[in-house]
Amino acid sequence: MPTQVRIFTMPRSLGETLAEPKSAEPPAAPRSIPEYPEIPRPTTNPGLKARQYSMSAFDDKNGGGVTFAQQEKLPKLPIPNLEKTCERYLTALKPLQSNREHSDTRHAVHEFLRGEGPELNEKLKKYAEGRTSYIEQFWYDSYLNFDNPVVLNLNPFFLLEDDPTPARNNQVTRAASLVVSALEFVRAVRKEELPPDTVKGVPLDMYQYSRLFGTARVPTDAGCQIEQDPDSKHIIVMCHGQFYWFDVLDDNSDLIMTEKDIAINLQTVVDDATQTPIQEAAKGALGVLSTENRKVWSGLRDVLTREQGSNNADCLSIVDTALFVVCLDYTEPATAPALCQNMLCGSSEIEKGVQIGTCTNRWYDKLQIIVCKNGSAGINFEHTGVDGHTVLRFASDIYTDTILRFARTINGGAPTLWASTSPDPSKRDPESFGDVNTTPYKLEWDMIPELSIAVRFAETRLADLIEQNEFHCLDFSPYGKNFITSMGFSPDAFVQMAFQAAYYGLYGRVECTYEPAMTKMYLHGRTEAIRTVSDESVNFVQTFWADNPAEQKVEALRKACQRHSTTTRDCAKAQGCDRHLYALFCLWQRMVDEDNSSLGGGMSSNGYSSPVDGFSDQGSPVGSPGKDSPLTAVVDGDNQRISRERGDSTTSRGSRENGNGNSHHLPLIFADSGWDKLNTTILSTSNCGNPSLRQFGFGPVSGDGFGIGYIIKDDGISICVSSRHRQTKRFVDTLESYLLEIRRILRITGRTNVSSKQTRAREIDSSRPKAVNRLKLRGRLITGNEVIKAQKSLNGSVSPTEESLTMSEDDELGGYGFFDAGMLLQALKARGESLDNGETKPSERAAVQARRRDVGKKLRLIDY
Repeated sequence: MPTQVRIFTMPRSLGETLAEPKSAEPPAAPRSIPEYPEIPRPTTNPGLKARQYSMSAFDDKNGGGVTFAQQEKLPKLPIPNLEKTCERYLTALKPLQSNREHSDTRHAVHEFLRGEGPELNEKLKKYAEGRTSYIEQFWYDSYLNFDNPVVLNLNPFFLLEDDPTPARNNQVTRAASLVVSALEFVRAVRKEELPPDTVKGVPLDMYQYSRLFGTARVPTDAGCQIEQDPDSKHIIVMCHGQFYWFDVLDDNSDLIMTEKDIAINLQTVVDDATQTPIQEAAKGALGVLSTENRKVWSGLRDVLTREQGSNNADCLSIVDTALFVVCLDYTEPATAPALCQNMLCGSSEIEKGVQIGTCTNRWYDKLQIIVCKNGSAGINFEHTGVDGHTVLRFASDIYTDTILRFARTINGGAPTLWASTSPDPSKRDPESFGDVNTTPYKLEWDMIPELSIAVRFAETRLADLIEQNEFHCLDFSPYGKNFITSMGFSPDAFVQMAFQAAYYGLYGRVECTYEPAMTKMYLHGRTEAIRTVSDESVNFVQTFWADNPAEQKVEALRKACQRHSTTTRDCAKAQGCDRHLYALFCLWQRMVDEDNSSLGGGMSSNGYSSPVDGFSDQGSPVGSPGKDSPLTAVVDGDNQRISRERGDSTTSRGSRENGNGNSHHLPLIFADSGWDKLNTTILSTSNCGNPSLRQFGFGPVSGDGFGIGYIIKDDGISICVSSRHRQTKRFVDTLESYLLEIRRILRITGRTNVSSKQTRAREIDSSRPKAVNRLKLRGRLITGNEVIKAQKSLNGSVSPTEESLTMSEDDELGGYGFFDAGMLLQALKARGESLDNGETKPSERAAVQARRRDVGKKLRLIDY
């Protein structure tokens, strides 16, 4: 019997849902991974017998363990008040529009509230009854119906810090260490021993952890679907674009190999892969097919699987059902931008017309652990079912475990992250492992002409895509969270205003900015969109860039940060406008699609065209919906959030006719230019990370925008910026200059303030009564105010801004100094210039393992 997998599919039609009689009690939320009924439906891979279930409806399952113990207690994601949502929508748009544009938008919102809005909102409430979340299915649809390549558009990356023990920073040792830690994490999740996430003692939803391993994004002719083998126990290793596999867990999810055993396997793989010249290996690097347009990739999967039980079908099944993929690269990127590019999309390097870059050594439909030749490591993840906060926990836990495991080699009493650990594989009876294959096998694909041609064309398209993007990093070390909080600011709000100021300093205008807020305090919560641009942020950037006193600039910054913090708190409570309006838009479109389908016309919402009519060549894992991208995913920092962009409405203006000639008029709020404005993200930002990460990032959301991933550390800020060659380095340089300049200004205006981060010794010194005639008190006390007093005595009274010129070692901003951009805007306006875009049985599993034994060429283990 073939391996049985779970498939996350589309829900029932809206009509069926609304017509169903309301149950007396809503179904209970799942504590853990539930059991699902088997529903026959063909899948794209005949080698995988699929079990389907809706993403939004679940059955309860009794079970022990701490991981999902709080699930039943989590509240459901609330549907905000419609009027409040519309108010927030107008507030978010006001600073981005001209007076006339905003007047038109207010009219559109007013008509929506008078017309279709309340009715749609009631249907949304009825739709949400009995579901875990009103937005969840629409959210999955927006990802799975995205048919452009996922590389650079959807998948984010994490760049891990180097192993703190230099001797372990070589490829095989580092990779083996990370694999062992990752497997311990898998074990903890499966045994429900992973402690639940909390924020200030409040438990968070843990459902996403059940979707992290053994999953694959699989394209079909009607959109993508997520497939999962819940009993997966092998990993895939890629090297030089070639595929290898071996088992790492037993049926009880215990490790069956020691770290040294895994290192031997990995070294065996590297030695075997390097026997094939890379130029030759590139011709069969099927990993690049996962970077194709999803419709094209679906057709190619049909080619691979058209003969059930064929070698290619079995190879593909093994890849799809693996726990995760380990990519062993042969390169050593020397700079931070090169490392970030390698983790996000790989490198493109052409030699004698053949692609030999690391971009061919990836499989983007799965979770990937990437390790360079020098031990630099990162994670690239398929983003549909998991947000950045979830993968950050995975990344930080495995990084921590590698350190603690090394510590236990020094002191056996050193702590461990795990409630229990696997029995030592080296001390177990080999018979206890069960039916496993611990020796690596190489997958040997049958490279028929169709596949050879497809690999070539997919590679050239991927190379084009990579060359269209650039990356620059800022490892800002002068200060970080500690300094920012000592000045009384929220670190995230402070950095968000830095992005606003840097962009304004380059272009003299504000643009739509997106940041995700995590909503995992609710059942199956994902994200809400924080709209960074506000009246206060616009006032701040104009005040900052004009020749104003330092105190005025700081006060404007403080108000802008307070406003951003308030908005963030509201969004974390699911009281934003984006998700609510997007759900209403998707609900309207689904109603139209179902009417059309019932009359034999149009395309249903489970096809590639939903919920958007047109796609551009770019979407990103970050941001809110863009004009050019139907969706965008983002990752956030304090909690790491990832957000999805909504559909483009520009192709949906006016009305749609059903097969009977009747038209469905698009609600005016979605036809208005404000909808497009808010869904065209220029600055797509996300705050995500902790000291285990060096960088994190994603591609830009729109062709003329920036993708900005940042990590706020105690004493520094790590920022990775991507764009389609839109002066990325210059933006980073301006950002750095601003961060230095604002420190200078804060020092000027806050010299009389004492830092809240004093040491105990200084607290004692400042509070102790001063004795007289003590030898220790001889000499003059240096406070730092003498220079200011000296300046005043020489030149008279001077402003703080003038004082700063002699007080700071920081250079002026961007080489231009200060200019009154506010006056420039007024002048332009005066001239009329526009400033205005399922479970397998043991017998079945045994049969599957028996088949797998013969898939691939068995490698002879080397001595290690």
